[in-house]
Amino acid sequence: MKNLLVLTVILCSVFIACKSTKNTATTPATADPTKLTGTWELNFITASRVAFNDLYPHKKPAITFNVTEGKINGNTGCNTFLGSLNVNGNKIDFSDPLALTRMACQGQGETVFLESLKKVDTYSIDGKKLSFMSGGTETMRFEKK
Repeated sequence: MKNLLVLTVILCSVFIACKSTKNTATTPATADPTKLTGTWELNFITASRVAFNDLYPHKKPAITFNVTEGKINGNTGCNTFLGSLNVNGNKIDFSDPLALTRMACQGQGETVFLESLKKVDTYSIDGKKLSFMSGGTETMRFEKK
């Protein structure tokens, strides 16, 4: 009976190991996180009924990616931020807290930007266009600077 239990545990471990290897292999071959490197300026966001230029009348939000060091920094259109870059293939995650300056900001732009970032789960790059998606729908678009 003891040998049967040990054999069952070993077989389960083998099946789990095979399954996790298969999932890793399904990451798109075209996803190259190094293409994120550099500064990207926001030019489209879907999370608000307010016109884009009214959300960001003085300064558009931007993100600078340092893929080598695993860091990001940028501005929200008002305050500056910095944090860790969490990317794996075309999966990207902004749920880690960002260090953020605390100047008083007019309007909703900063809140809309930060809340939208938290919902992003994947990205795609087409030339000088970076798209952030949430559940397969583009929610933010940036242009390379």
